[in-house]
Amino acid sequence: MADTDNATAAGTVESAAARSALHIGQGATPETTTATREAQGGAGGLPQFQFQHWAGQIGYLLVLFFILYLLMSRVFAPRIRRVFDERSRTIEEALAAARKVQAEASAQAEEARKALADARARAQRTAAEAKARAEAEAKARNAQLEAELNARLAEAEARIRASRDSAMANVAAIAGDIAEAIVDKLTGLAAPREAVDQAVAKLQG
Repeated sequence: MADTDNATAAGTVESAAARSALHIGQGATPETTTATREAQGGAGGLPQFQFQHWAGQIGYLLVLFFILYLLMSRVFAPRIRRVFDERSRTIEEALAAARKVQAEASAQAEEARKALADARARAQRTAAEAKARAEAEAKARNAQLEAELNARLAEAEARIRASRDSAMANVAAIAGDIAEAIVDKLTGLAAPREAVDQAVAKLQG
């Protein structure tokens, strides 16, 4: 039992001696190692939030800000400005082209309206002139037809009068012959032709 305890104690001493030799070989003592561990444990947290590191961090931030400022002002900002300028120029050109097209379309629409109004006016004038010509021609034809009709009526009336006069002359001759025959039959004497004609004429008158 005592031999076992002695062996265990000897192993523990050898282990501690080996750890001490390892630390000594690395240039550190047990006291230094213990102090380092205590310092690390007492500091706690991230180094970025420790006050003693703020000066360096602010310096790094200033350097990074300066570098970013140079990049933005010399590289990115001109490119972005160029892009915006090109876009603005493109938009302005598109708007100018749209305004020009709109103005041309308005001018063409106005010309079309004027042409339509002129065409309507010409059509109305042409229709009025055609109507006037048609009315004049109709009046002329009516006048000509009326003149021809009047001439034909006059000619017909003349023919009728001639036929009537001829018929009346024939009637007078026939009446004279009949009267002469009646006188001759009633009296047995021949009546003078002139007296018979005068008597017939008196009867007709």
